[in-house]
Amino acid sequence: MTDELTPQPQPANEQQKAERHKARQQKLKQVVDARVAAASDEKGILLVLTGNGKGKSTAGFGTVARAVGHGKNAAVVQFIKGTWECGERKLLENAGVQFEVMGTGFTWDTQDRAKDTAAAEKAWQVAERWLQDESIDVLLLDELTYMVSFHYLDLERVLTALQQRPAMQHVIITGRNCHRQLIELADTVSEIANVKHAFDHGIKAQPGFDY
Repeated sequence: MTDELTPQPQPANEQQKAERHKARQQKLKQVVDARVAAASDEKGILLVLTGNGKGKSTAGFGTVARAVGHGKNAAVVQFIKGTWECGERKLLENAGVQFEVMGTGFTWDTQDRAKDTAAAEKAWQVAERWLQDESIDVLLLDELTYMVSFHYLDLERVLTALQQRPAMQHVIITGRNCHRQLIELADTVSEIANVKHAFDHGIKAQPGFDY
């Protein structure tokens, strides 16, 4: 009588599949290991999160939270959404993250270019100071792309500040329609596409999920 606990031999075709899978994974591991070994440089990364999809700021705040979890010093400058209650800000301020908030809200609400430009300038002055601060490991410039595309901030001034920041400082820029020169300067660029959005179907933004 066959012992049910004794491993039964695999059919030949199943064994061949298993061996082919193992061989493929071994080759893949060799490629990955070689790339990991070749990536030996360390520097501050400029990350751009752009595109029309939802989740750019959320991803940026997630990176800030990761940095805090590793004991890093982080700061955030928020453009555009400053009048909204922000769950991330409530959480991260309690963890020691510094915030500068533009505070005017969406430009279609204010309808005041002079006021928006002045508010952007005030927030950017803080950003420039933090972009010179070696003690800040990670800086999130949330919705900065709009400040450039609306011409509230001078592009060359922004590029210069980013290029002259401390060598090990990581910077995250979020927002739609990122200027091509910012994309060219960046080390990593992720474009988040809009496939479906609840708002397009009449569902309002909800606290704890959307903000």
